[in-house]
Amino acid sequence: MKVIVWVTEGTWHSAVDAARDLPATDVTLLHVLDTNAVHAVSGARAGLLGRGLRPAGDAEQVLLDGQSALLDAAQKRLGRPSQQLARQGRIEREVIAACADAGLLVLARDGDHTRLGPKSLGHHARFVIDHAPCRVLLIWPDEPPDLSTAPPPPPH
Repeated sequence: MKVIVWVTEGTWHSAVDAARDLPATDVTLLHVLDTNAVHAVSGARAGLLGRGLRPAGDAEQVLLDGQSALLDAAQKRLGRPSQQLARQGRIEREVIAACADAGLLVLARDGDHTRLGPKSLGHHARFVIDHAPCRVLLIWPDEPPDLSTAPPPPPH
C-alpha cells in the first residue's frame, strides 16, 4: 500500500513517527510550498527595497532550500527508504492530488491542541480530510487533550 505522509512545519515529527510504525513499504514524504508565500516574499522584498532590484529568485530559492531540508530531516527521522515529493501550489489541492494513487494519507492536527473539537484542525487540513481520495490517518501531534475539554452538547 502506498502511504503519503504530509510533512508540515509544525507537526511533521508526529506524522513521520506515526508512519514509521506502519507496515507499509511504499512511503512518500510530501511537502507543499504555498505559491502565495513565494509571491509574498518576492513582493515584500520589492516593496521594501524598491523595484529596481534584481529579481528575487534568491528569496524563492531560500524557500525551496527550506523545503528540501525539511524533507531530508523527515527522511532521516523515518529511518527507512522513502520517496520525497516537493510540490508548489494551493496546499490543499496539491495534497489531495498527491493522494490520487495512495491507499493512506498520514497527517497531524494543526489547529488548537488544548481542547477537543473542530478547531483542532486548520483550514487546509479540514479540506484535505473532507476531500482525500484515500483513507486518512489523523493524529494528535502531542498528547490529546482531556475528554473534559469536549464542547457541551447543544441545548434541546
